[in-house]
Amino acid sequence: MDFLTIAIELIFGFFALFLLTKILGKTQITQITTFDFISALVLGELVGNAVYDEHMGIEKIIFSVVLWGIMIYAFEITTQKWRRSRAALEGAPTMIIYKGEILREEMKKNKLDMNQLQHLLRSKGAFSIREVEYAILETDGTISILKKSPYVLPTRQDLNVISQPSTLPYTFIIDGEVVWENVKEAGFDEKWLKEQLLAHSAETFEEIFYAEWHQHEGLHVQKY
Repeated sequence: MDFLTIAIELIFGFFALFLLTKILGKTQITQITTFDFISALVLGELVGNAVYDEHMGIEKIIFSVVLWGIMIYAFEITTQKWRRSRAALEGAPTMIIYKGEILREEMKKNKLDMNQLQHLLRSKGAFSIREVEYAILETDGTISILKKSPYVLPTRQDLNVISQPSTLPYTFIIDGEVVWENVKEAGFDEKWLKEQLLAHSAETFEEIFYAEWHQHEGLHVQKY
């Protein structure tokens, strides 16, 4: 019975946290602010303690998760409706490099050292500080940069090259299985796809590791 109880509480805890994350939105995962970090720790601790504490029943897990979910939801509503509350509750972006100069005081305030700054810059493709005109430390700990003019890659407009409309590619086959909804959305059928595969010396779908269609580049096929 102990194992059955643990299994039930784990399954409920998993789906409760999954549902709560869905309700609160994707920003809970992709943009980890201070409050989001605390929320993740507390929710994990609630379920963990409930599983291994003999005095914690499933009704207490429900109460704890629902109450904490309401608190997080109220927090999100507050930051959405009252703009002035965002800086205090979520934090605000901080300028770290201004006109090519590193703002040491701002780095100190944010507990950021030079090694960390260099790591963040490299993650954005800037391997030298001299390349950066502006750098902003975002509330989720990432950095956004604007490079100096000589280090910015030329665009099609700069080179006077005629641009084509941007289109998304369609994945047609993954691991030998056809994604039929993508094939149909792209305007093709099974007969067309088989003809294309024959042109790539493949007789069956199972021979294909990956196949991708792009409007301007046609079908890209990689066999096993």
